[in-house]
Amino acid sequence: TLNPSLLKSFHLSLFCSSDFPDLRKHNNCMAAALTPAIYAKLRDKVTPNNWTLDQSIQTGVDNPGHPFIKTVGCVAGDEESYEVFAELFDPVIKDRHNGYDPRTMKHPTDLDSSKITNAVFDENYVLSSRVRTGRSIRGLSLPPACSRAERREVERVVVTALAGLKGDLAGRYYGLGDMTEKEQQQLIDDHFLFDKPVSPLLTAAFMARDWPDSRGIWHNNEKTFLIWVNEEDHTRVISMEKGGNMKRVFERFCRGLKQVEHLIQERGWEFMWNERLGYILTCPSNLGTGLRAGVHVRLPKLSQDPRFSKILDNLRLQKRGTGGVDTAATGDTFDISNNDRLGKSEVELVQLLVDGVNHLIECEKKLEKGQDIKVPAPITQFRK
Repeated sequence: TLNPSLLKSFHLSLFCSSDFPDLRKHNNCMAAALTPAIYAKLRDKVTPNNWTLDQSIQTGVDNPGHPFIKTVGCVAGDEESYEVFAELFDPVIKDRHNGYDPRTMKHPTDLDSSKITNAVFDENYVLSSRVRTGRSIRGLSLPPACSRAERREVERVVVTALAGLKGDLAGRYYGLGDMTEKEQQQLIDDHFLFDKPVSPLLTAAFMARDWPDSRGIWHNNEKTFLIWVNEEDHTRVISMEKGGNMKRVFERFCRGLKQVEHLIQERGWEFMWNERLGYILTCPSNLGTGLRAGVHVRLPKLSQDPRFSKILDNLRLQKRGTGGVDTAATGDTFDISNNDRLGKSEVELVQLLVDGVNHLIECEKKLEKGQDIKVPAPITQFRK
């Protein structure tokens, strides 16, 4: 006679295997990490906000990815997702962040902009400088899972806090659903406006619901400090300006973030953060700092050199087109940014970008003079 508990386990595993997604042609971190055993263990669990494993992985199931581009393939619906579904998220995080172990390692945070050195670039090469990150409001579901009421509460909390910014950070909020055509066109012309998500990576993660309800853009009067509300994350915080003064951009970024956090805390709220994962955001790829420091830089000679990609890899930098993620470079101008988010602090990542861009400019100048360049030694991602 079969043991009843073994029989129940057998029936459960048979049921789960019949429900397990077909991931045979998928190339994403979720597909690499999810096994039938993990699926069987987690499929019936829910977070306190009723977010499920199947909802977390839907974007990775619907989007197999590219054979040569490995996407993440899962999102969190709330802060608790990273704990309730840790047996999936931990290996995904380790894969995406090059070995960072969220069970044994601690993520450093450092927003002291005075530590940055050599961060004013040669403007014959660097056309603009930018630093961005995300922040989530603790106690409210993330954009893939939030109710209409929660999304509106995020907007209320953030916009009320932003009204308290003073001096060069003072500004105005524009709700996407309330803009005049003139305001909308101005924000498009300034390259500020984010549009309704059309990428299947985002729509399959439930991020376009009720668009544009409670989505908006805030910027200071100088248009150098910008906050998106309720796009992929509760907030995206951006400091930017034309030219090569990354020192000033990062100083404004750190000062603005600290003031926004203080204003939110004054109203009884706080950001999602823990010492293992750093700041909690929707996509595991943005855990830690969530930070991308980048410049638009002209590199006509270096970009034609066959060693260009290897140099970037060794400096832990990535290149994009100037139109943003998933855009090809046009001409000789590239968006160069840090590749890592987790395992190094904000100061370390910005300094890494600064040192790397200075190296790229030095290479460009050498090539202009007909001199040879060398591929730098690889930089390690983090201290274990």
